[in-house]
Amino acid sequence: MRLLTRSEEFVLLAVWRLQENAYSVPLSEELTRQTGQKWSLGAVYMPLERLQKKGLVTSYHTDSTSERGGRQKRIYELTRSGKKALLAIRTVEERMWSGIRSLVVEP
Repeated sequence: MRLLTRSEEFVLLAVWRLQENAYSVPLSEELTRQTGQKWSLGAVYMPLERLQKKGLVTSYHTDSTSERGGRQKRIYELTRSGKKALLAIRTVEERMWSGIRSLVVEP
């Protein structure tokens, strides 16, 4: 299995956090909140597209609503493979950090 990129990892984690609210705007807001960096919709859509091609997420459309001007939401969900990819990257990161006692940035 190929490792996830950092943006793919963060997007998968945001999809998992948001569950049935995992669509474009809330995903962008959650990623911005969690990382402290602004995530544009484009910065969210690109990894989502790659993740969907890899079979790590699926999506479905909700019914249209009047409060959204008749538009549907596209909700994303992790697949079994997406969950496995997150667990794999977490294991690799923990392994990489293990044994490092301290990391200091000198002035």
